[in-house]
Amino acid sequence: MPFEHRRSVVALALIASFMVFVDSTIVNVTLAQLATHLHASRAELEWSLNAYTLSFAALMLGAGAIADTLGAKRAFLTGLVVFTASSAVCAVAGSMLMLNLARLVQGAGSALLLPSALVLATASATDEHSRHRLVSWWAAAGGAGMAAGPLLGGGLVALANWRAVFAVNVVIGIPAAIWALRSMPSVVRRERRLDLAGMGTATAFIGGLVFALIEAPTRGWLDPAVLAAAALTVAGLVSFVFVERSVGAPLLPLELYADRGFAAAAAQGTLLNFAFYGVLFTMSLLLQQGRGLSPLVTGLLFLPLTGLISIANLCSAPLTRRLGRPAVLAIGQAVLTLALLGLAWASTSAAVWPMVLALVPIGFSSGLLVPTMTAQSIAAVEPGLHGAASAAFNTSRQIGGAIGVATFGPLLGTAHNLTTGFITCAFVAAAASIAGLCVTAVAAIPRRTPIPVASAACDS
Repeated sequence: MPFEHRRSVVALALIASFMVFVDSTIVNVTLAQLATHLHASRAELEWSLNAYTLSFAALMLGAGAIADTLGAKRAFLTGLVVFTASSAVCAVAGSMLMLNLARLVQGAGSALLLPSALVLATASATDEHSRHRLVSWWAAAGGAGMAAGPLLGGGLVALANWRAVFAVNVVIGIPAAIWALRSMPSVVRRERRLDLAGMGTATAFIGGLVFALIEAPTRGWLDPAVLAAAALTVAGLVSFVFVERSVGAPLLPLELYADRGFAAAAAQGTLLNFAFYGVLFTMSLLLQQGRGLSPLVTGLLFLPLTGLISIANLCSAPLTRRLGRPAVLAIGQAVLTLALLGLAWASTSAAVWPMVLALVPIGFSSGLLVPTMTAQSIAAVEPGLHGAASAAFNTSRQIGGAIGVATFGPLLGTAHNLTTGFITCAFVAAAASIAGLCVTAVAAIPRRTPIPVASAACDS
């Protein structure tokens, strides 16, 4: 591959990673305006975040297979076009229904875009060292996007309104698509079957679960739609397990969860995202609706939380080499728990700075935990399952984030008493972090090695 093309592919992969992850946090600062301009209810605001996460998580399991089947370049371009077009629909949406449906499609575009970008970038590497370096850059671009989301969103809302948050994807996406068509080479396709049944049943399970959690507080748990969603959740889960046991090339090899290290990492990732995205959602509403702060100021206040994630990512590897993975996980989860309890206390103050101060250890500990958990999920399985393990781990995290937003929304309460509701949310997030710490402790217990029968007989 010519040097100019390699440079273009890497640049496009970094742009894609930034765009996908910036949209996981940027919408948080638009919530107050969406509630005012589109008369959005709390459930509809939750869907503006979870519609994206839902389709992203559901398709992420099969994203690698899709990229192999379509070819990485075709999958990248398809994902970029879908993401850009749905962003344009979001920008002109006249109702929350239209916005949330477009967000659902946007998440599907992200699921296609993200893994194909990584495949293309690493295909341009000339040796193993450069491949590792490209993966680090790609991950750092995603972390930078996640960190920049609230601040960038706050600035765009201040300069224009909430529509600019989605329009900026169109401004970036169209030139990126033209650039990719002109300079991105094709990567050799690999023959791989698509587990369409697995993707369908996984989507039914995740979609039913998120719908029931979001709509039940408003409709009631005995509402026909909620009961139907609960039934869909159970049917989807049972069908998914059956399908994955039956097909030759499953999306999610169930033997992954037989390994205690991987199962622990998946549980830890789910609990972490449950706490992180739940707090991010509720704190956005507390600062804007409860404290009357502008989106720009809210984005600036989130900078200690999101900005430290990238810094902590870089500290994770050296700390793990020095202390060991279980110690880093335990320290990170302990710090996160104490910081969340501190955030609950800080929210009772009329001043904002105590809350901002509490966000510093939350951001650093979260940034420390994610790469450590990711490394654990990969190290726990044989190399042939690394792709499946990565997809399963990231899907678990996305589901945790969706459930966090769906759970914390009703706990936040009404606009007249947001502080009390936020304290409850912070305590629940701390409880989730404690649960993650317990998982870490259990996973670190050495396994007993059974005594061979012959040896046992000699000893007796």
